[in-house]
Amino acid sequence: MSDQTPPLNRLRQLWREGRPAFGAIATIPCVQTVQIMARSLDWIIVDLEHGPIGLTEAHAMIAATTGTPCTPLVRIAANEPWLAKAPMDIGAFGINFPMITNRTEAEKAVRSVRYPPRGDRLWGPFHAPFRWGQSMSDYMASADDEMICMITIEHVDAVNRIDEIMATPGIDVAVIGPGDLATSINKRGQMDDPELLELVARAEAGILRSGVPIGGVARTADQANALVDRGYRAIALGFDWSLFQRGIMAAFEGIRR
Repeated sequence: MSDQTPPLNRLRQLWREGRPAFGAIATIPCVQTVQIMARSLDWIIVDLEHGPIGLTEAHAMIAATTGTPCTPLVRIAANEPWLAKAPMDIGAFGINFPMITNRTEAEKAVRSVRYPPRGDRLWGPFHAPFRWGQSMSDYMASADDEMICMITIEHVDAVNRIDEIMATPGIDVAVIGPGDLATSINKRGQMDDPELLELVARAEAGILRSGVPIGGVARTADQANALVDRGYRAIALGFDWSLFQRGIMAAFEGIRR
């Protein structure tokens, strides 16, 4: 690759340079929404876990990031290879695996995104090369190294095993999910609860010790800046619906009603 050729997976380049990447989670099955978001974000996670998006919509949403600096990732509903297979084959640059709680589950996620002998991914990327801008042979040669394995630490059991999880080779980024982490200790919705904040701090310390890029959620600019200062490299600014909602609220500021 020449110096003028942009990296295939821009996130890896940003993280190699120690720079943060900002993104959002897309839950609305809408190509137009992704086209707008992709102009400003470094990455978008198309959510197949908690919303009405199907594979057909996901394929179109992934394709909608073409020609932008945005890297398309997909969050699947469970840590199962068969759920990761189709999103990769339609062009996702990485898979977000939810609810990783031990090393065995982390190893399963890592092997899901790589072909034998490094993993267990089955062949059939009929549409991925079109989004990656490669021939089939080039895709097969680069997929193992370019595909991102993103795991989510979002259960108290995961925090208690954070060092064994993060010792798993092949994890590319580990994201702390505070919503489910709070739920796992029966503190759902209590995002400022001291017990939750202590768990987040323990998870954060374990991920940072591992040297794997760490990801998290920022609800405000001050929170985002604080995460960057603490070493976070993948920062979610919100969901599509929450960004939309915040934009509407901002439009009403100063208007007398």
